[in-house]
Amino acid sequence: MSDLAQLSPQHLWQHFAKICSIPHPSKHEEALAQAILSWAKEKNLYAERDAVGNILIRKPATAGMENRKSVVLQAHLDMVPQKNADTEHDFTKDPIQTYVDGQWLKARGTTLGADNGIGMASALAVLSDESLSHGPIEVLLTMTEETGMAGAFGLQPNWLQSEILINTDSETEGEIYMGCAGGVDCITTLPLTREAIPAGYQTFKISLQGLKGGHSGGDIHLGLGNANKLMARFLFAHAQQLQARVLSFNGGTLRNAIPREATVTLSVPAANVEQLKKISADFLTLITHELTAVEKNMTLLVEPCECSLLALSADSQSRLIGLVNASPNGVIRMSDSVKGVVETSLNVGVVTTEQDSVQVLYLIRSLIDSGKQYVVEVLTSLGELAGAQVVAKGGYPGWQPNPESPVMNLVSESYKKLFDTTPHVMVIHAGLECGLFKHPYPDMDMVSIGPTITGAHSPDEQVHIASVGRYWQLLTQVLKSIPERS
Repeated sequence: MSDLAQLSPQHLWQHFAKICSIPHPSKHEEALAQAILSWAKEKNLYAERDAVGNILIRKPATAGMENRKSVVLQAHLDMVPQKNADTEHDFTKDPIQTYVDGQWLKARGTTLGADNGIGMASALAVLSDESLSHGPIEVLLTMTEETGMAGAFGLQPNWLQSEILINTDSETEGEIYMGCAGGVDCITTLPLTREAIPAGYQTFKISLQGLKGGHSGGDIHLGLGNANKLMARFLFAHAQQLQARVLSFNGGTLRNAIPREATVTLSVPAANVEQLKKISADFLTLITHELTAVEKNMTLLVEPCECSLLALSADSQSRLIGLVNASPNGVIRMSDSVKGVVETSLNVGVVTTEQDSVQVLYLIRSLIDSGKQYVVEVLTSLGELAGAQVVAKGGYPGWQPNPESPVMNLVSESYKKLFDTTPHVMVIHAGLECGLFKHPYPDMDMVSIGPTITGAHSPDEQVHIASVGRYWQLLTQVLKSIPERS
């Protein structure tokens, strides 16, 4: 953390260092929440929590700005826990190990938590920096955003007092977001039957590793490899040829992260072992050639192993391979109304094999409700053909753009004034909590800004240090420029 102490703005980076030191993966944010509440008490700031654990902190206006409109700065408390296979790290116990690499701040083998830790740190820095000028401030820190937006779903009316909300969860400095996609989870469960592995077979673990992964919304248009899809492709092309019997198929860890790794355990006749190794090497060459522009470090390992599971029956194996191989993935449709933005997408996020079933967890995103529903219907049809049960759950709304938003226009004008360039006003193909906030607070004026973060939801996550400074300049300038209450 010593590298962070040298960075500017100092208040922001000090808070981020503290955030990194306290484990806070999704559903394990309580230690960080308690630390923030204790800090607010020490600063004599009003702080409370609601029934779902969201934190609200209030800071009075600076002298002479008491009549300005109140602003709520919003971030989420949790981070996505992803690590490389060779990294020893327990996200529930171990701090994030950060380091500076040129113009970027990174973590050693894990996600950094800049999503949304930098935004959270900026909100806390506004509370702690007494040199700033601003009207009344509220800071809202929500629970478990990354795995279902539980905090945003539980936000109640009449708790927040502000007329304006600035969400800090965007990931490109120089872009201002005024809308976002909604989403829904789709869970397909396929029943399995098993039988004994034939005599004379040898068992192997096939591991596809080294893919970049990334954010299943913000990175979905980049053409990155999806480990689950690639592994299903391998099995579909070669399982019959090898007389292979699949024992298990597991890939991905989070529905909102493009899966970086997938593992299949299978058995083949002893006479086909060398063929398995050759076919695996040839397949790796093939996909490396296809994805050479975006995937530089893929490996496909073939290792002998012991496994207590029985083999899938021929029918179950065929249905499983067909289900994952036929699942659509990636960009479904680009938006007609917002040029250059993905309208509807799908991530085949997690495949998990149990004794008597396999579950495939998809995350569907769309700027329009009908887009989400269409993909649910596609997956339902596919599941029915495979003999699987399909359930859609956890749906959340998009944030409808308002081109006339006063705060969006204020942020845009402030950016021009500070940096002598026009920012891009955008709609993001990712789930921001603003869409859910509009239910209890329909009249609240909202905007989303943030620094430049790449590789979010993967161990390649990094934040551009200079962009954090520019983001801080913009945020504090906007707070100073908030108009008076009418």
